[in-house]
Amino acid sequence: MKKFDLPLFLDTCFYALAAGFLSLGIMRYFDVPLLISIFCALLFALAAAALCFLAGYLSHRRRTVSKKERSEKDALMLHLALEKPERVRALLLQACLADGKETSLQGDALTADGMPLLPLFRLEPVSADAAAHFLRDYGEESFCIVCNSLTPEAEKLLLSFGKTALRGDEVYALLKRTETYPEKLICSEIPRKTVKTKFRAAFSKKNARPFFAGGLFLLVMSLFVLFPVYYLITGASLMITAVLVRAVGYA
Repeated sequence: MKKFDLPLFLDTCFYALAAGFLSLGIMRYFDVPLLISIFCALLFALAAAALCFLAGYLSHRRRTVSKKERSEKDALMLHLALEKPERVRALLLQACLADGKETSLQGDALTADGMPLLPLFRLEPVSADAAAHFLRDYGEESFCIVCNSLTPEAEKLLLSFGKTALRGDEVYALLKRTETYPEKLICSEIPRKTVKTKFRAAFSKKNARPFFAGGLFLLVMSLFVLFPVYYLITGASLMITAVLVRAVGYA
């Protein structure tokens, strides 16, 4: 079941009411008969609601797809940074072959269309020092660094020597296009925070002190405000919560 989109619903209602009342006011200003004005205003309201809903739905869908792709790409980059080098080379070999490139893997040497591919996936962008290391080894020979991202200095250095790089976005697109995206990622085994874990973290025993301090502060503030009821109720609630969390809260 899809999650109810309250902002989209409220926007749709707002634009529908605005279009309806505006059109009704304009038609009544020009002495259009009341029933016709109401009927036309309803049509304008429905049309505005439909357009607003369609535009909002498409925008939300694009954001959702973009967010999903970004999440998948980040997970892939983490996986490649943690994966064994030989498996990374084997994955790139499979993807390049599926993409129609003449690819070979001999030992640690991976080439595609005659150009060496140098996988260098790190948790941080590839630095200029790492790029300079390959420049020293390969000299004037062409090569392509396959990485998650490059620092601006490394990008300028490679550009000045006419070398290329295959960044994370391009690697992700290659694997998705050739249907070689790994079925199981290393990072997929990392447990995600659930509502239960967040609840346990919020009501752990170590949070009793912040609850107590907040409640005490609100009770003191109730002595200096014109309407102290809110401060008294909230402060007392926080103080009681602090006692309960300290007594029966999660360790």
